[in-house]
Amino acid sequence: LRCCTAASVVTDGSGAEGDERSLYIMRVVQIAVMCVLALTVVFGIFFLGCNLLIKSEGMINFLVKDRRPSKEVEAVVVGPY
Repeated sequence: LRCCTAASVVTDGSGAEGDERSLYIMRVVQIAVMCVLALTVVFGIFFLGCNLLIKSEGMINFLVKDRRPSKEVEAVVVGPY
């Protein structure tokens, strides 16, 4: 790995084509690995968010079932009628 960019490769006929090809293959592999990692992170965040949303809805439903109207509310509702 003598150079940083493919544009700086100088072909003098002494195996530079092999270096250029290996650099191209290495870049393609790096791009593929980065795409897989990015997709893993995106789907991980998505599924974590969905899981937290489902759990929070379950907790809200549990709290709503436990909540009973107080007697004062019943007195206010029944009073005017």
